[in-house]
Amino acid sequence: MHNHDILIRLRYALDIKNKDMVEIFKLGDIEVTREEVMQMLTKPKDDYYDEYDDDMDEDEDGVKCNNMMLESFLNGLIIFKRGRQEPKPGQPQSQAPAVKNKESVNNILLKKLKIALTLTSEDMIDILDEAGVMITKGELSAILRKVGHRNYKECGDRYARNFLKGLTLRYRG
Repeated sequence: MHNHDILIRLRYALDIKNKDMVEIFKLGDIEVTREEVMQMLTKPKDDYYDEYDDDMDEDEDGVKCNNMMLESFLNGLIIFKRGRQEPKPGQPQSQAPAVKNKESVNNILLKKLKIALTLTSEDMIDILDEAGVMITKGELSAILRKVGHRNYKECGDRYARNFLKGLTLRYRG
């Protein structure tokens, strides 16, 4: 699933307004205009779309949403929904980017949505169940683990897509 697909589905599921999208990006330390947000939310015309390009290129298809921008949006969503958390003494001001490669994007998406929406594991299982996907608590735990942990499991597009579908059913249904 492409990053712009994730943004489109998340915006629809949570009914986020355009001005709020700009504010969420700003909270995630990325300055974008309303027009750039609208371009990110437009699907490209061709089938090939390199979402993992680190450059923010503008072309006839619009602004590309790379992994860094998506992660910043998700961080901004956490702040937008829950408020800014003050760092504890001895803790660094900003965290290193969690998205290291294209495979971990879905895992980070589920982790950050869990935090932003204050969901429990049972809530996440229920949301996936509403979308027609059965997952055990152990499988969900493996998906939410840190990369490199011995029980870490990569989250496929199926879980991410159906989780966003379940959010839509829960928040808009």
